[in-house]
Amino acid sequence: MIAFAGHEPGSRDYRRLLVGLFFAGIATFAQLYAPQAVLPLIAADLGVPPATSALTVSASTLGLAAAVIPWSGVADRVGRVPAMGVGVVAATLLGGWASVAPDVTTLLALRFAEGVALGAVPAVALAYLSEEVHARHVAAAAGSYIAGTTVGGLSGRIIAGPVGELVGWRWGVASAVLLCAGAAALFLVLVPRARGFVAGRSRERGDRGPSLVARLWMNLRTPAQLVLYAQGFLLMGAFVAVYNYLGFHLAAPPFSLSPVVVTLLFLAYLAGTVSSPRAGALAVRHGRFIVLVASIGVAAAGVLLMAVPVLPVVVVGLVVFTAGFFGAHAVASGWTPVASRPEARAQASSLYYLGYYGGSSVFGWLLGVIFGEAGWNVFLAVVLGMCLVSLALAVAVLRPARPSV
Repeated sequence: MIAFAGHEPGSRDYRRLLVGLFFAGIATFAQLYAPQAVLPLIAADLGVPPATSALTVSASTLGLAAAVIPWSGVADRVGRVPAMGVGVVAATLLGGWASVAPDVTTLLALRFAEGVALGAVPAVALAYLSEEVHARHVAAAAGSYIAGTTVGGLSGRIIAGPVGELVGWRWGVASAVLLCAGAAALFLVLVPRARGFVAGRSRERGDRGPSLVARLWMNLRTPAQLVLYAQGFLLMGAFVAVYNYLGFHLAAPPFSLSPVVVTLLFLAYLAGTVSSPRAGALAVRHGRFIVLVASIGVAAAGVLLMAVPVLPVVVVGLVVFTAGFFGAHAVASGWTPVASRPEARAQASSLYYLGYYGGSSVFGWLLGVIFGEAGWNVFLAVVLGMCLVSLALAVAVLRPARPSV
């Protein structure tokens, strides 16, 4: 019997896998970030400051960060696809409930629970992908998956913003949840069964393999893995903070943009839809390190442009920043499971997303305090500093060794 080496581009199951994960990305990220488009409306309706309204995003990303490692253990027991399916269905139900929450405390609690359920997809998707796609094509496939997550994040914001402006933020969030319900159904129908991993196979042979703690430690003792996790922590923290507070910045003088126009700026997410698969393809051709470093540099250039108080320049800066961020994320997230030992791939991916969403939760709130107290330019200076730290860490640890003479 020939061992399964992974699906190749052009095959039916390869296409189904990418399309299925594309819809999983929509089902996850549309509802995760939908409130971001209506944060000023939530703040006004509930009578809370910007940083408190932003907790509706941070609460869900905190729940997701807390859940990714447990979900990786669940996926090792029941299988990759069943774990992701349970997560997206449960999250969609909780998202609908959150849209009718009577007060901010209940809203935050439900958003946290929703994030816990949503943790199944990012915790497992890249491990599933690395097991089901031929090793030569994992970087490119990971880029395609990340592109799907950008469409999810964009669609949730673009739907919630205009609907929320017309009939209130609750209906805006609920409309995104309805989109996620349809995407979850398509994911469950399309995604192919796992062939590179079979739940329970090692137990049937009497070999339980390394414990969950041992699999986590395999990754945590590796400097390269720690730096990849730092990429997610710093860059995602910067990215979410920019999208959280840019609306407040542009709604104030000298821009004074309406909420609907501010919502349209989320179309900058399309830059990530383009840059993610492109970064994956370039990583296959030129190596992951050089593409990661270049992507971080692009993101930093975008931050500098957003400091110019001219609307077209701010918009260009947002597009450049978004493209750079998603390029770096596509490379780092796809690199993480490949660089891990096979038995610890799910945990490697989960630890990356623990850092990724931990950064979103921490900096999504903390940089709001800085924005409120010190203003937009100081806020951007901190964001730029986070990009530069991530760049320095990558150069120090991830740079390929030069061949000896």
